Amino acid sequence: MKFSVVVHSAPYSSQGPLTALKFCKALLADGNELYRVFFFRDGVRIGDLLAVIPQDDINLQEQWQEFLRLNRVEATVCVSSALKRGILDQQEASRYEKSGANLSPLIEIAGLGQLVDACQQSDRVINFG
Repeated sequence: MKFSVVVHSAPYSSQGPLTALKFCKALLADGNELYRVFFFRDGVRIGDLLAVIPQDDINLQEQWQEFLRLNRVEATVCVSSALKRGILDQQEASRYEKSGANLSPLIEIAGLGQLVDACQQSDRVINFG
């Protein structure tokens, strides 16, 4: 079965991002396909490379990066959600004359068209708040 996952909440403000990560790992372990992970609203903070996590906390950003890299999963952040929260790739940083980019290179900025595409291409789309 082909799945896409949408993460709406920020790391550390709810269980959503951690539960989504565990779900993604489990569905791949069961032989399913993960078409796309779409980070939306506060979920875009998963892609922030400038977040500093205390040593005694789970580093969700790092865990997501490792998962995406190892499994070669396509991941996107909503462009308007990312811009509102200061999450920029190099292109957006240049466009808005900001001093630097902080979005993981494993995640691309995209519009809601990528979410619509994920819905059309997937058998199931699972949302995590």
